[in-house]
Amino acid sequence: MNGTNHHSTMRFYLLLTTVLFVAACSIKPDASAPIKELQYTVEAAPEWTQLFHRQSGWFGADGVFSIPLSGVDKVGNVGNRETLLLFSDTYIGEVEGNKPKPGNKMVNNTVAIVKGNSAHPDSIQFFYKKDSEGAPQTYFVPANNNGKQEHFWLGDGFVNKALHNTLYLFAYHIQITGEGVFDFIEPDVSIIALPAGSRPPFSVQRQIKTPLHINIPSLGEGNFGAGILVNTKWAGAPHPDGFVYVYACIGKDKNLVAARVKPKYFEDFKHWAYWNGKEWTADITQLRGITNSVSNELSVTPLENGQYALVFQVLGLSDKVGMRIGNSPVGPFGEIQEIWRTPEWDEGLFCYNAKAHPNLSKPGELLISYNTITPDFWKDIQQNAYIYHPRFIRLKWH
Repeated sequence: MNGTNHHSTMRFYLLLTTVLFVAACSIKPDASAPIKELQYTVEAAPEWTQLFHRQSGWFGADGVFSIPLSGVDKVGNVGNRETLLLFSDTYIGEVEGNKPKPGNKMVNNTVAIVKGNSAHPDSIQFFYKKDSEGAPQTYFVPANNNGKQEHFWLGDGFVNKALHNTLYLFAYHIQITGEGVFDFIEPDVSIIALPAGSRPPFSVQRQIKTPLHINIPSLGEGNFGAGILVNTKWAGAPHPDGFVYVYACIGKDKNLVAARVKPKYFEDFKHWAYWNGKEWTADITQLRGITNSVSNELSVTPLENGQYALVFQVLGLSDKVGMRIGNSPVGPFGEIQEIWRTPEWDEGLFCYNAKAHPNLSKPGELLISYNTITPDFWKDIQQNAYIYHPRFIRLKWH
């Protein structure tokens, strides 16, 4: 073989190797393949729970969605600098022993920022809006309240690197209908858009009206924003398809439904598509349930093996944290695996809204939170400040 032919042959093999490598990297998970059983153990993560056991300022809330401000949301995110935590109804005040002092106040949404991804006490800082006299206020208030007395509870969010690193947050319109802890309705959902680099007090914000409130007789009523999967290369997804998936939990059966959109079209709802059980359609009324028994806050996390872990509170409110494994962001998902029984249930606390936080998880693990509350919440929290804050567990893959 002469030198010219030798170099031509080498270039051919190098080209062939490159093509095969690229093809292998772009292979999409097979949604029709059998669902693989995964091995794992689950344990408490007390160092994370302890971060929220506080005696001054913020001392209780629900919610705790986590958003890496870099836009990269993956397990073992070594370069992570800051993660924004979102909370809904929050108590602010001073605690002595386990009991709040008089003068504590509830506001409807607050945030915290975690530096890095460890649970060191110095890594987290809590923020709430204050008026001119330093009294607690709510950060995000509906600009369009539909002519009713409404406030915002926050859903999931993400930093959109395809739209100037804008930070998007889902915000549910809440109307209180009575004095009980479950006496409320969610008649609408907006999206809050914050410019790149936004930090408290979020003085610059846009509120985007959406068509993402659902009322389908066969499924029920609810709003999108229960969880977001940014399945893009820039977000660090292991098998990216370039879409942002947004989930909702609707109806009495706690049905999971999904929408998706390319991130560059996130604000243009004519580009959104909805899963009808077989394919993606532009008609939101054709939505069909993917699975059921999920919770109003949840997570879908892509795994390195091409599968997806759906984490939720079984039936929305129970003593069980559940997980279903699926072969795509819209399943099919396997049976519920009850990965944790919440010990707080035995103390008379209701447990709800379990979800994973991949960005705060170590390699080979999945950090998971859930919330606690009581049926007579308004009275009980004045006797015990610590009935109402996130609890954490850690799932370890084997």
